[in-house]
Amino acid sequence: MNAQTQASHKGKSYSKTAALLSVLFMGLGQMYNKQYWKGIAWAIFELIVIIFYIRPIMSGLHGLITLGETPQVRQRGRIVDPGDHSILLMAEGLMMLILLLAILGLYYLSVRDAYLVGKLREFGQKVPNFRETIRNVWENGYAYILITPTAICMLLLTVFPLVFTALIAFTNFSSPNYLPPRALVDWVGIEQFIRLFTMESWRGTFLGVFSWTIIWAVLSTLLVVFAGLFVAVVLSQKVVKYTKFWRNIYIIPWAVPGFVSILIFRNMYNGQFGVINQMLQSVGLNPIPWLSDPMWAKVAVLLTNLWLGFPFWMALFTAVLTTISKELYEAAEVDGATIVQQFRNITFPIVMVAAVPLMVFTFAFNFNQLTFIYLMTEGGPTNANYNYAGHTDILLSWIFKMTLDNGQYAIASAVALVVFLIIAGFAYFNLRNTKSMKGDV
Repeated sequence: MNAQTQASHKGKSYSKTAALLSVLFMGLGQMYNKQYWKGIAWAIFELIVIIFYIRPIMSGLHGLITLGETPQVRQRGRIVDPGDHSILLMAEGLMMLILLLAILGLYYLSVRDAYLVGKLREFGQKVPNFRETIRNVWENGYAYILITPTAICMLLLTVFPLVFTALIAFTNFSSPNYLPPRALVDWVGIEQFIRLFTMESWRGTFLGVFSWTIIWAVLSTLLVVFAGLFVAVVLSQKVVKYTKFWRNIYIIPWAVPGFVSILIFRNMYNGQFGVINQMLQSVGLNPIPWLSDPMWAKVAVLLTNLWLGFPFWMALFTAVLTTISKELYEAAEVDGATIVQQFRNITFPIVMVAAVPLMVFTFAFNFNQLTFIYLMTEGGPTNANYNYAGHTDILLSWIFKMTLDNGQYAIASAVALVVFLIIAGFAYFNLRNTKSMKGDV
């Protein structure tokens, strides 16, 4: 194409016209760009949306905003009118909102496609036909095609529950007065968060449970890490014989199913017939109220977690120790370094590079260790000053009790949202400042 033809094309605003037509109706811009099959495909898509999805989307969004308008009607114990179920309306509305955002995303892609093809026309370049467009999408968008199903699953199975839980925190969904379908649920804004941080009973419970959760997560992580490191370093010494035997012995707690070990320890800690107290009494010592005294209950859960958790770290550190060059230790011995100095200046810095990221994940895991706490103590012993929580309850077990046992869904969701923000912020900050995650050594 000669320069005069190119100049005439540049004088026309194909891109803006095509984009404007696609804004008016999907596919018109593509037809304007003489991509008729592509335009027909986009137009069919919008027609399907208009015919089949506009009404459900509008109904869902209305339900999400109002959370229902008709309460259930009963006469003489019979349900005359089932009414609206606020929580189901919220779930349906959230799904419709996600669908609407997806449609708007495709709508944007349609306008952008028409605009870019219009730019090609302005510069006098060839407009690809339908077959060339399909081939180009397959070649350049192959990676996106592969990850799209996984992204959709993540959206529905991870993002949707998180957003749904967060939305409940801004309602009054709770027992006994606001449980659908008998009663409607309303949006109350940040009322649950205000209750959580201003009402004395809720604030005291939250601060007490939160402080113990932090203590539990930190101590349980540090104990298993340094116990595993200690055992791994000791077994790596030349003076220790039968190292394979010792390692197999120490790995047994990790090989046994965790819930079995927890239930066994719970019986061992029993104040009346537990084997630990019987052993103490046999040597003339007083029995210890392991699970009935607040301090001893916390000691018991930490010791049990230590027993269950250190074998993993022992195995990890054993593998890391084998990668450290022996020449470093030989050079240190020549310089007169003691075993403690070798550990402090050689072993510890190297193993921590591999351990710190896993320590962050272990801290986050222990922060939310519902199964262990619930099987071990069920949050007990009871604390009369707490709302629905005991002395060993962590935030997640407290949420569990508030929801399944007491129906306090709204404030439990508020606590869950606070926990999520804390863990997400902590993990992001630590991983961002971890050398091994940056690729630095």
